[in-house]
Amino acid sequence: MQVLYFAWLRQAVGVGEESIAPPEDVRTVGALVTWLAGRSEGHAKAFATLASVRCAVNQDFATPDTPIAPDDEVAFFPPVTGG
Repeated sequence: MQVLYFAWLRQAVGVGEESIAPPEDVRTVGALVTWLAGRSEGHAKAFATLASVRCAVNQDFATPDTPIAPDDEVAFFPPVTGG
């Protein structure tokens, strides 16, 4: 799975993208966020205020209940991004 981080999320995590292999029980965006938040202090900081984070799966807007698969691209970004 390819995970992309934009704007201040990228700064918090320390990378713009990463390839990950979450556990098999991580099957939704919400479960992924919970798992990612436990990976490092930077990840925890990025996902500390979920109201400030939006998500897209394969370039379609997603909610915490959106299913994810191992070959998906998941992007996290603030509600407003600049050009």
